[in-house]
Amino acid sequence: METQVNGSARITPRGSGIRFGLIGAVVMIAYLLILNVTGLKSTGGVWTWLGYVITAFVIFFAHRYYKENGDGFMSYGQGIGIAFWIGLVSGVISSIFQYLYIKFIDTGFLDVIKERQIEEMQQQGLSDEQIDKAVEIWSMFMSPEALLIFMVLGSIIAAIIIGLIVTIFTQKNNPEPAF
Repeated sequence: METQVNGSARITPRGSGIRFGLIGAVVMIAYLLILNVTGLKSTGGVWTWLGYVITAFVIFFAHRYYKENGDGFMSYGQGIGIAFWIGLVSGVISSIFQYLYIKFIDTGFLDVIKERQIEEMQQQGLSDEQIDKAVEIWSMFMSPEALLIFMVLGSIIAAIIIGLIVTIFTQKNNPEPAF
């Protein structure tokens, strides 16, 4: 997390990413709890975008922390590295929480999501046969275990994509690179 250089601690991208990944996990768990308890639709729409905004803020603050506690500089690659670690740590922890929530606390969670999807397909004018086929395919991938895997991978990918954008604005290259 920190490396020793000439007797003084130096923050690393991994250390900053893990630290803010833990913070992001706590924030995302609180956010998921609010969505789950209130019954707000957490698949698509404004609530998904709000999750992305939260992730962008966590990455932004991690970049700021890295620069303030380091040498004041952060390359584009370091910024992406921080975003990766945030996505990995936050994704694993919040996904495990969501898995436990779906598996043991709200066992009807996936049924509610399924009902919402069916309603949306009916509103789109799909036939009963098309809906049945879509539900059959959907059911293969929507177990709590499959959802856990998709959420972890999705968190990492989303954090990297958001990190690619945020880092454009937060990078600060060292004018005197070390060789």
